[in-house]
Amino acid sequence: MSDPLRLGIAGLGTVGVGVVKIVQRQAHLLSARTGCTISISAVSARTRDKDRGVVLTDYAWEDDPVALATRDDVDIFVELMGGDDGPAKHATEAALRAGKDVVTANKAMLAHHGQALAELAEAKGVALRYEAAVAGGIPVIKALLEGLAANRISRVMGVMNGTCNYILTRMDAAGLTYQEAFDEADGLGYVEADPTLDVGGIDAGHKLAILAAIAFGTRVAFGSMRLEGIGKVSIDDIRRADDLGYKIKLLGVARMTGRGLEQRMTPCLVPATSPLGQLVGGTNMVVIEGDAVEQIVLRGPGAGEGPTASAVMGDVCDIARGLRLPVFGQPATSLVAATPANAESPACFYLRLELVDKPGALAKVATALGENGISIDRMRQYDHPGTSAPVLIITHKCARPDLDAALAALPATGVVAADPVALRIEEV
Repeated sequence: MSDPLRLGIAGLGTVGVGVVKIVQRQAHLLSARTGCTISISAVSARTRDKDRGVVLTDYAWEDDPVALATRDDVDIFVELMGGDDGPAKHATEAALRAGKDVVTANKAMLAHHGQALAELAEAKGVALRYEAAVAGGIPVIKALLEGLAANRISRVMGVMNGTCNYILTRMDAAGLTYQEAFDEADGLGYVEADPTLDVGGIDAGHKLAILAAIAFGTRVAFGSMRLEGIGKVSIDDIRRADDLGYKIKLLGVARMTGRGLEQRMTPCLVPATSPLGQLVGGTNMVVIEGDAVEQIVLRGPGAGEGPTASAVMGDVCDIARGLRLPVFGQPATSLVAATPANAESPACFYLRLELVDKPGALAKVATALGENGISIDRMRQYDHPGTSAPVLIITHKCARPDLDAALAALPATGVVAADPVALRIEEV
């Protein structure tokens, strides 16, 4: 049996309390699987006297997370405060400089400062692990760093925000409007205090940027990602997509192309029969494609006390076993600065139009699309009681700039009654 491994936990919210519970309840199991005793020596949080449902009296208390990070009786600093800057970043840097291993669930901090933190950790010869930062209980970081290390990754994609997936699937299943589904998710406590982190795609974008860095050997490049939230997805889009055999998901896609690194987190249509199309509720799914394994699918809970704490403790166990890996899979100094793709890969698109109900309207739309190089694969018109007619178009593969030019030309036709909706169809 090796020396005890002592944790200092900063942040006693849902995940922090979950970590405390695992350490307290699974002491024998953790010892058997790692060969050492894992214990907690000290903790830190904003409020000391709050009832968190766990006994904390056996642990030292630090009001300052930086002081916690540098304590002599802390071997692993566990950062669960959140936030891309401020106390979380300062305490993490202090721990690394003091020669402490760090485990974090902080996707925002890694998305914005991952390169600098990786270089610091590797210079100090310590671990910086972050399984819990992406997709909760799904071991996707470990899969990329270890199990798929021999693969040249061609594409990483997935549904990585359970709140958005819950909203979209509730709209689909219950016929709710976006606002009704959002209010329901908010009432259940699924929505962040700043809702744009969820429904604006920012939270999921942080996760995708981290995965892309590992998959393609690049520095984290969150700033070059195209982000579009789900706020403009209507119940009409949900129903029409379903009629055509698709489901709408907030889908993250990263791929390395001849034009550079393509990263986007946007609403997309996926085949209803695909694994992503069948994903419901708050569950997450990540799809990884490599030259040797072809395609693998990882599915599981993307948030919550148990799943995220499980991921944190998985990292702690790896450190206890002596596993040391470069933070992003290869030495941080060898990671290249990602060149953002100057254009997205061509794709088919779903278009929803409201056309003035008069002769020749469809012909004018088809002409405007054709003049900009957009050809129509399928088209469907629905019954309508009013003066405008809903029309759905599925295009053949085209470049997004060409489609945007075509959409910009539509108002001049005089037959478009509302702003068109355009959503990418992703092949999965």
